Amino acid sequence: MSPDTSHASFPSEKDERQAEYFSNRLQKNEKTLRKWARSRDIGALRLYDRDIPEVPLAVDLYREEAGEEKGPALVIALYERPYEKDDAEEAAWLGLMAAAASRALAVQPRRIYLKTRRRMKGLAQYGRQGDESVEAVVRESGLRFRVNFSDYLDTGLFLDHRPARSVVRAIASGKRVLNLFSYTGSFSVYAAVGGAASVTSVDLSNTYLAWAKDNFRLNGLSEDSHRAAKADAMAFLERSRLEGARWDIVVADPPTFSNSTMAKEDFDVNRDWPRLLKACAGVLAEGGLILFSSNSRQLKWDPEAVPLPWEDVSERSVPPDFRNRKIHRCWFLGDLSLAPKDLWD
Repeated sequence: MSPDTSHASFPSEKDERQAEYFSNRLQKNEKTLRKWARSRDIGALRLYDRDIPEVPLAVDLYREEAGEEKGPALVIALYERPYEKDDAEEAAWLGLMAAAASRALAVQPRRIYLKTRRRMKGLAQYGRQGDESVEAVVRESGLRFRVNFSDYLDTGLFLDHRPARSVVRAIASGKRVLNLFSYTGSFSVYAAVGGAASVTSVDLSNTYLAWAKDNFRLNGLSEDSHRAAKADAMAFLERSRLEGARWDIVVADPPTFSNSTMAKEDFDVNRDWPRLLKACAGVLAEGGLILFSSNSRQLKWDPEAVPLPWEDVSERSVPPDFRNRKIHRCWFLGDLSLAPKDLWD
């Protein structure tokens, strides 16, 4: 009987070659982005995103505030492969890539956090993954945000929305701002720092609403002008419309799908985005602006279903550190003069 050779020894020459290519690309990208990030006070950035097809990883680098002695941290996320791979083999391969990243970027192995991105329905992608609570404070454009490396699939700060947050800060002065699906409140913090008259953050999670309050405190912001509302966004919008509440800026960055038991009904952005935008328009003040964003590539934009003048700002809204220019899609609706193109520069 012939010996079983279905599992080659690890690491193979192919694995070692992938690790070398990965290491070289990380060093190149970090060198390219280093000066840019420093000049803009950006402490968290994407270094790598499937640059090499055979290495399907996303790598985010986090540098804590000056004075911290823990050193930089890496969050390495493995994208779901289009084919099955033995769990043990996958874990060994991921460990090899993590070791290569550690050497390439001089990051201590204990400061590397590994994630696996699989297709999840509902709020599972935002649910708690562990209980280590390894946290840090990172800077972004002069602001401070608490991130969590260990307990969730995401750290609490969506790096791809950095430009959109800056635009909201630039136009928020004196405005009433509504942040739907607010997560940890980064858009809310930017609006408040920009001089918003009031900021309302709406989310179904007490954990994330409390996290948003922490981010407000980190930036020395008074909570007097910040309202945190635990509510289903669609129900909140309908109730607010009936009460005559109005906002000058509405931010809507919903999950692709939500089936929370706390909501009256499931939300599917591919199906429900016209209903969401119509509801947002129902609470928008005259001369106001809606920022709508989605990570769904299946969303089919139909101009006939849009209730207001609109502009696709997707290309401008993706920051330079994201090689994947389709990481999200973004639109402005309403008074487009409120956010001129030069604000993205």
